Amino acid sequence: MNKAKKKDIIKWSLKFLLSGVALYFVFRIVDPDSIFDAFFSSHPWYLLLAFLAFNGSKILAAFRLNRFYKAIGVYLTNRYNLLLYYIGMFYNLFLPGSVGGDAYKVFLLQERNNGRTKPLLWATLLDRVSGLVVLAHLTFGLILLRKDLAGIPYLQPLVWSALLLTIPAHWLLKRIVFTRFIPIFWPTLFLSFWVQLGQLICACFILLALGIQGGYLDYLILFMVSSVVAVLPFTVGGVGARELVFLYGYRFLVIDEHLAVAFTFLFFSILAVSSLPGLAFSFSSLPAPSGSPISQITKL
Repeated sequence: MNKAKKKDIIKWSLKFLLSGVALYFVFRIVDPDSIFDAFFSSHPWYLLLAFLAFNGSKILAAFRLNRFYKAIGVYLTNRYNLLLYYIGMFYNLFLPGSVGGDAYKVFLLQERNNGRTKPLLWATLLDRVSGLVVLAHLTFGLILLRKDLAGIPYLQPLVWSALLLTIPAHWLLKRIVFTRFIPIFWPTLFLSFWVQLGQLICACFILLALGIQGGYLDYLILFMVSSVVAVLPFTVGGVGARELVFLYGYRFLVIDEHLAVAFTFLFFSILAVSSLPGLAFSFSSLPAPSGSPISQITKL
């Protein structure tokens, strides 16, 4: 076994270990029976609506990613792009930090389109960043709506500063470093807003499915924060990270910790079921990738 392979095995093992440790601490603090009771007694019709809202947001996210690919001269049919997106979702389930599937998409495109790896990676990464920028922006807005949090020292001025600076900083980064993507800055940011709104609607339906009557703002704040944490490359597919955010968030917000953890399990279940088509697509013959002739991909 070569050195690189050993290093990869150690890295994956650590990430699985961190996910396991996070879940261990969650179940040490909360009662597993209460979580599973809430999980299995949830309302199926609301879960169906949550499933539809989640997949609607993912379809919009796939369209957004296609805009980034077009900006570097990679033209994909909508069908191929959507199949590729769901394949990436499936691989994100068990690869660290919810970005492993993105790397696999780049691999498939590079293999089939003879495109340069670096521009494909940048386009895929900036698509992620676009989503994170809007996610952070909406999170800051939700925090400001929660007036009771004003008692936390320096929270409001910090959040206001972040709210006002996030999008301008994102634009400035593209203007200076990634000029090729400036023409699609606002269209992709607009799509990112609807993607995140779809995720929030999904979260609201899960809360309804669990029979939660109030305090939606608190749950949604933690949901948005946990979505950011789940992207960080410390756990596998974000498992454990979301649960810890909800578990410790109840100390500052008015939520039920058992229902909060049940919420994260339901959300992950919807994610897992939604990703299953990606497994089927990964074993089937994908259609031709080009919507029009693929132009030469040049340096960014």
